[in-house]
Amino acid sequence: MELNHIEHIGIAVKNLDESIKYYENVLGLKCYAIEEVKDQKVKTAFFQVGQTKIELLESTDPEGPISKFIEKKGEGIHHIAFAVKNLSEALKEVETKGIQLIDKQPKKGAEGLNIAFLHPKSTGGVLTELCEKNSESK
Repeated sequence: MELNHIEHIGIAVKNLDESIKYYENVLGLKCYAIEEVKDQKVKTAFFQVGQTKIELLESTDPEGPISKFIEKKGEGIHHIAFAVKNLSEALKEVETKGIQLIDKQPKKGAEGLNIAFLHPKSTGGVLTELCEKNSESK
Protein backbone atom coordinates (compact mmCIF):
# COMPACT_ATOMS: atom_id res chain seq x y z
CA MET A 1 0.00 0.00 0.00
CA GLU A 2 1.28 3.42 -0.88
CA LEU A 3 0.07 6.39 1.15
CA ASN A 4 -0.02 9.52 -1.02
CA HIS A 5 -0.45 12.15 1.69
CA ILE A 6 -2.43 12.98 4.81
CA GLU A 7 -5.85 13.64 3.29
CA HIS A 8 -7.32 15.23 6.39
CA ILE A 9 -7.42 15.28 10.16
CA GLY A 10 -10.91 14.81 11.60
CA ILE A 11 -11.80 16.81 14.70
CA ALA A 12 -14.95 16.10 16.71
CA VAL A 13 -16.76 19.27 17.83
CA LYS A 14 -19.95 19.96 19.73
CA ASN A 15 -20.89 23.06 17.74
CA LEU A 16 -19.77 23.41 14.13
CA ASP A 17 -20.61 27.13 13.84
CA GLU A 18 -18.64 28.05 16.97
CA SER A 19 -15.69 25.91 15.92
CA ILE A 20 -15.62 27.43 12.44
CA LYS A 21 -15.23 30.87 14.04
CA TYR A 22 -12.00 29.75 15.76
CA TYR A 23 -10.47 28.35 12.58
CA GLU A 24 -11.44 31.44 10.55
CA ASN A 25 -11.07 34.30 13.04
CA VAL A 26 -8.06 33.08 15.02
CA LEU A 27 -6.14 30.83 12.63
CA GLY A 28 -7.08 32.78 9.49
CA LEU A 29 -8.31 29.75 7.54
CA LYS A 30 -11.34 29.80 5.26
CA CYS A 31 -14.08 27.18 5.52
CA TYR A 32 -14.59 26.12 1.91
CA ALA A 33 -17.31 23.49 2.33
CA ILE A 34 -20.00 22.41 4.76
CA GLU A 35 -21.69 19.09 4.09
CA GLU A 36 -23.98 16.66 5.87
CA VAL A 37 -23.16 12.96 5.52
CA LYS A 38 -26.47 11.45 6.60
CA ASP A 39 -25.43 7.79 6.78
CA GLN A 40 -22.54 8.74 9.11
CA LYS A 41 -24.78 11.06 11.17
CA VAL A 42 -22.43 14.04 10.86
CA LYS A 43 -22.23 17.53 9.51
CA THR A 44 -18.73 18.46 8.34
CA ALA A 45 -16.79 21.64 7.64
CA PHE A 46 -13.52 21.67 5.70
CA PHE A 47 -10.43 23.90 5.76
CA GLN A 48 -7.37 23.57 3.51
CA VAL A 49 -3.88 23.88 5.03
CA GLY A 50 -1.31 23.22 2.32
CA GLN A 51 -2.04 19.77 0.90
CA THR A 52 -3.86 18.67 4.08
CA LYS A 53 -7.41 19.40 5.13
CA ILE A 54 -8.97 19.85 8.54
CA GLU A 55 -12.43 18.26 8.81
CA LEU A 56 -14.63 19.40 11.68
CA LEU A 57 -17.30 16.85 12.58
CA GLU A 58 -20.52 17.71 14.43
CA SER A 59 -22.96 14.94 15.21
CA THR A 60 -26.48 15.17 13.79
CA ASP A 61 -27.72 12.36 16.05
CA PRO A 62 -27.23 11.92 19.81
CA GLU A 63 -26.62 8.20 19.14
CA GLY A 64 -24.15 8.85 16.31
CA PRO A 65 -20.47 7.96 16.50
CA ILE A 66 -19.31 11.56 16.98
CA SER A 67 -21.74 12.11 19.87
CA LYS A 68 -20.51 8.93 21.50
CA PHE A 69 -16.88 9.93 20.93
CA ILE A 70 -17.39 13.38 22.51
CA GLU A 71 -19.32 11.85 25.42
CA LYS A 72 -16.45 9.45 26.10
CA LYS A 73 -13.37 11.52 25.24
CA GLY A 74 -14.51 15.11 24.77
CA GLU A 75 -13.95 17.31 21.77
CA GLY A 76 -10.72 16.89 19.87
CA ILE A 77 -8.90 14.86 17.27
CA HIS A 78 -11.12 12.00 16.16
CA HIS A 79 -9.15 10.44 13.27
CA ILE A 80 -6.39 10.83 10.74
CA ALA A 81 -7.09 10.08 7.10
CA PHE A 82 -4.57 8.97 4.51
CA ALA A 83 -5.06 9.13 0.74
CA VAL A 84 -4.45 5.88 -1.14
CA LYS A 85 -4.75 5.00 -4.83
CA ASN A 86 -6.62 1.69 -4.54
CA LEU A 87 -8.73 1.55 -1.40
CA SER A 88 -10.07 -1.98 -1.91
CA GLU A 89 -6.55 -3.35 -2.31
CA ALA A 90 -5.28 -1.31 0.65
CA LEU A 91 -8.01 -2.81 2.87
CA LYS A 92 -7.07 -6.33 1.80
CA GLU A 93 -3.40 -5.63 2.46
CA VAL A 94 -3.83 -4.19 5.96
CA GLU A 95 -6.21 -7.00 6.91
CA THR A 96 -3.60 -9.60 5.91
CA LYS A 97 -1.22 -7.75 8.27
CA GLY A 98 -3.59 -8.30 11.20
CA ILE A 99 -5.36 -4.94 11.24
CA GLN A 100 -9.00 -5.01 12.33
CA LEU A 101 -11.25 -3.32 9.77
CA ILE A 102 -14.28 -1.30 10.78
CA ASP A 103 -15.28 -1.15 7.12
CA LYS A 104 -14.50 -4.22 5.03
CA GLN A 105 -15.70 -2.44 1.88
CA PRO A 106 -15.29 1.22 0.85
CA LYS A 107 -18.26 3.50 1.46
CA LYS A 108 -19.09 7.05 0.42
CA GLY A 109 -17.75 9.82 2.60
CA ALA A 110 -17.69 13.60 2.54
CA GLU A 111 -16.47 15.36 -0.61
CA GLY A 112 -17.39 12.32 -2.70
CA LEU A 113 -14.45 10.27 -1.46
CA ASN A 114 -14.54 6.51 -0.99
CA ILE A 115 -13.55 5.83 2.60
CA ALA A 116 -12.97 3.02 5.09
CA PHE A 117 -11.91 3.02 8.73
CA LEU A 118 -9.37 0.85 10.54
CA HIS A 119 -10.11 -0.01 14.17
CA PRO A 120 -8.03 1.89 16.73
CA LYS A 121 -7.57 -1.31 18.78
CA SER A 122 -5.18 -2.50 16.08
CA THR A 123 -3.65 0.83 15.03
CA GLY A 124 -2.01 2.01 18.23
CA GLY A 125 -5.13 3.74 19.51
CA VAL A 126 -5.56 6.01 16.46
CA LEU A 127 -8.76 5.75 14.44
CA THR A 128 -7.39 5.62 10.90
CA GLU A 129 -9.32 6.39 7.74
CA LEU A 130 -8.17 5.45 4.27
CA CYS A 131 -9.55 7.61 1.43
CA GLU A 132 -9.63 7.31 -2.31
CA LYS A 133 -10.80 9.81 -4.89
CA ASN A 134 -13.25 8.48 -7.41
CA SER A 135 -14.43 9.89 -10.72
CA GLU A 136 -17.08 11.96 -8.93
CA SER A 137 -14.69 13.45 -6.32
CA LYS A 138 -13.63 17.08 -6.31
